[in-house]
Amino acid sequence: QLQASGGGLVQAGDSLRLSCAASGRSFSYYTMGWFRRAPGKEREFVAAIKRSSGMPDYSESVKGRFTMSRDNAKSTVYLQMNSLKPEDTAVYYCAALSYGGTLYYADASKYDYWGQGTKVTVSS
Repeated sequence: QLQASGGGLVQAGDSLRLSCAASGRSFSYYTMGWFRRAPGKEREFVAAIKRSSGMPDYSESVKGRFTMSRDNAKSTVYLQMNSLKPEDTAVYYCAALSYGGTLYYADASKYDYWGQGTKVTVSS
């Protein structure tokens, strides 16, 4: 089970940190990802940390502004979002992928478990 939190209403240029806490065992074996769905748009990849490398990957739209990290001891991943823009407004979801993370980390359809989402609204 994944529980996302940390969303809210902020102004452009502000920062937010999202958290996603996982329950269950073997958290470190999962590739963890963040996705978002903006109003009227398809769900899109934001960031992921592959279990194989432990290094984050980002979509071009957030690279340089967002930082994803994971704390395996706490079974938690974080998404630090800086310099937020109105176009970052969306519901953000964390997800866990058990196999194929190296190839499919950006493919939402491959993820096995999803959190409930946390809403981020950035006003201009």
